[in-house]
Amino acid sequence: MSLTLDLSRTPSASGAPAVTAPVNLSGLTRAELRQALIDAGVCPPEKAKMRASQVWSWIHHYGVTDFAAMSNVAKDMQAKLAEAFTLTRPEIVERQVSKDGTRKWLIRTAPGIEIETVYIPDVGRAGALCVSSQVGCTLNCTFCHTGTQKLVRNLTTAEIVAQVQVARDDLGEWPSPKEDRRLSNIVFMGMGEPLYNLDHVSNAIDIISDNEGIAISRRRITVSTSGVVPKIAELGERTQTMLAISLHATNDPLRDVLVPLNKKYPLEQLMAAIRAYPGLSNARRVTFEYVMLKGVNDSPEEARALMKLIEGIPAKINLIPFNPWPGVEYECSDWKTIERFAAILNKAGYASPIRTPRGRDILAACGQLKSESEKVRASALRKAESAAGEAEAA
Repeated sequence: MSLTLDLSRTPSASGAPAVTAPVNLSGLTRAELRQALIDAGVCPPEKAKMRASQVWSWIHHYGVTDFAAMSNVAKDMQAKLAEAFTLTRPEIVERQVSKDGTRKWLIRTAPGIEIETVYIPDVGRAGALCVSSQVGCTLNCTFCHTGTQKLVRNLTTAEIVAQVQVARDDLGEWPSPKEDRRLSNIVFMGMGEPLYNLDHVSNAIDIISDNEGIAISRRRITVSTSGVVPKIAELGERTQTMLAISLHATNDPLRDVLVPLNKKYPLEQLMAAIRAYPGLSNARRVTFEYVMLKGVNDSPEEARALMKLIEGIPAKINLIPFNPWPGVEYECSDWKTIERFAAILNKAGYASPIRTPRGRDILAACGQLKSESEKVRASALRKAESAAGEAEAA
């Protein structure tokens, strides 16, 4: 079976392939793109590298969605490309903009497959895109809204890259800007556990970081994991990205509750894997994410225990005020408690910024993402309620 057919199949929760569909070239690495052009008879092998570079530039530098827009590609080749492949963007089901400028898109990539992607301005060099790697999640972290949705499936490389494309479409960032980017950083901190989908995440990073395309530096791409210990070294070796750890507790009993994955990979194993992360240095520090939960993990004793746990690791700690969601029992620590926690860490020499909550009003803040693939979307309910109200008024 050819590469093009293999890559057109999207994985399902049962492991069975979905119906074959045209391959979206946006999700192919350079090597895969060259081979796909050969397999589809678009060009002979001896010209595949050159043709692939042309197509690559149009897709990832200029952001085109129509093969006819590729002006330096012959019309007969454009026709062959259109017959065999697609560049279609996924459907944007809903677009919301927060009062603080945060943008959230609900994106439908396939029937029944919806994911949420969030752009946060003024983060990193200019703005960060929070990208999802799975539909749903298996981790069931008790403070996380996203974790309440069961895993549907892993996202494909094309579906991960599409989130960046959708954001750049909306931000008007084609062709890829050399300066004054609005989208300068990528964080794999959306729906899902990236290390459970490492092949597709790694391929997407190769595409996003390519200097002749979207060209976002690997140093500006951060992958966050809840602690899938066996995959941490592989992540560093394959992607050379920045590492973030969703930590939230300094002892196993508490972390077993907050992050149930800890029962499988306890803190001793996790910290050993972090210390061995390829390229770890003062220039490539680990980010520890620590959500502040009132009366749970926010005491001065916990702050000192955190210092001891990460001692000797080049690190910074992001303190995240808990973002509430409907039905959750946890509360956010009060501001004085968070500041006291941060002061203890700062005194010990650790950068510990308090993350300003962004996009809370559109449920786009950390831990609030949850697509509605399994039920009627809230927007549909709102429309139905509005229609009912109008009918009553009439």
